[in-house]
Amino acid sequence: SMASWFRWNEPYLRQAQRSPADMVTDTLMLELRWQLKEAERLQRERDNEYRRIKTGVDYSWLVSSPKNSYDITPGERLELEDVCSKIHPSFCGAVILRFRQLVTEYEPEVHEVSQLFRSVLLEALDKMKDEEEAKKLSRQWNNKRAMSLSLMTFKSRVRIYPFGSDIKTVSEDVERGMEHSRRVWSMPEFRHKKRDSTDKT
Repeated sequence: SMASWFRWNEPYLRQAQRSPADMVTDTLMLELRWQLKEAERLQRERDNEYRRIKTGVDYSWLVSSPKNSYDITPGERLELEDVCSKIHPSFCGAVILRFRQLVTEYEPEVHEVSQLFRSVLLEALDKMKDEEEAKKLSRQWNNKRAMSLSLMTFKSRVRIYPFGSDIKTVSEDVERGMEHSRRVWSMPEFRHKKRDSTDKT
């Protein structure tokens, strides 16, 4: 039936309705959980190595994984999720790579991983802000450049075709009026001389 079809496709429909911010948040928080487990595993290995060097006996085969692994507090989780939601999808991959790089470089304790993760997120937000400012300045510069080019084109057109412009100005009308006056005053004055009635042909 149609109802069973919707129930069967419900997980896919929910996934299709997820926003990009939700997908970025889930991806980054999944990376954090994986790094927490990895840091915990490496810390156990370091502790076992320290005990082996101290006692001279290897008890690593007796050590079992703890049932309750380390996890961040609910408050910290919500705060980190809020920061993750502000990361643009185009920065998601770069954030993960940077986080892994710093974890490999500093080998943090398990309780330090979330702090390192937070620093990477804030660094990404700063870069996003810088890029947005650069794009804004670039748009402003392009707009000014376009206006300058159009103004230069207009000036050159007026300079080349000073009387071909359709723009009428007061000075142009005055000049044309003066030119018409000069033409009128420069015309020779012809008067018809009446012949005297006494003149004979």
